[in-house]
Amino acid sequence: MSYPSGTVVLSARHDSAEPPGGFRKRFLVTGGAGFIASHMIISLVENLSDCLVMNLDKLDYCASLKNLDAISSKPNYKFLQGDICDSHFIKQLFETENIDVVLHFAAQTHVDLSFLDSCKFAYVNIYGTHILLNAAYEAGVEKFIYISTDEVYGGSLDQEFDETSPKQPTNPYASSKAAAESFVLSFWERYKFPVIITRFSNVYGPHQYPEKVIPKFISLLQQNRKCCIHGSGIQTRSFLYASDVVDALLIILKLGKVGDIYNIGTNFEISVTQLAKELIQMIQNTSSDTETEHWMCYVNDSPMV
Repeated sequence: MSYPSGTVVLSARHDSAEPPGGFRKRFLVTGGAGFIASHMIISLVENLSDCLVMNLDKLDYCASLKNLDAISSKPNYKFLQGDICDSHFIKQLFETENIDVVLHFAAQTHVDLSFLDSCKFAYVNIYGTHILLNAAYEAGVEKFIYISTDEVYGGSLDQEFDETSPKQPTNPYASSKAAAESFVLSFWERYKFPVIITRFSNVYGPHQYPEKVIPKFISLLQQNRKCCIHGSGIQTRSFLYASDVVDALLIILKLGKVGDIYNIGTNFEISVTQLAKELIQMIQNTSSDTETEHWMCYVNDSPMV
């Protein structure tokens, strides 16, 4: 069921009163019905029963409340449907919910789509972040964690990055995230508003929408269709499992120094071709290279315009 923007939607048990004395802390997780954020919410709700975890999501195409079925009836979980770009709604939210900590995941994230609709990516990722950040600052939130991406460093295949590396984004998605980071850090520099930025590489796991490479390949193979590889397939990527990212964020939440940036990554890399081969062998039970390669096809990289 969909609701008008700004509607507050409560799960089954949320009409009950708060525990005596209220909750110890109140978390706001934006984009919480999406992939990574839903894992974060489940962990917070299950491990911090004395804290309220609010999920703010406008329920875009890649979000689903089914991702949160495991905790949807918990008394310390609350869902609110709304748009981070709706300044009136966001201002009212911070004025009424006494939010202590913000984990800002909500964003447009698909690289290919960012070339087709760069204005939308700029609007949501930059303007939406600024709306949320300004409201959080005015409300005196004690910590604001911005979830960014290692794509802000660019697409170099032979260079290692650390938190001090220059930002060199190569697509509208990464550019919008880099710009949003600048807004976040400006509030630290000007007001000492307690912000933290995290950047992590590709994440995979349950709940992931099949526009990303691992669930996309799995979905194709389950339909007895070939894995379609753009370009040579030799490009390598690092992948993190969703629960490992959540563990890292929990550490940063507890021990992270405000004003700092934290990379979350791995030294392990795999080429897109090798990734496809391993998934094919697992799903199609192939026993030879020839049989495995039957399930792969290559296409030229699409020109980005």
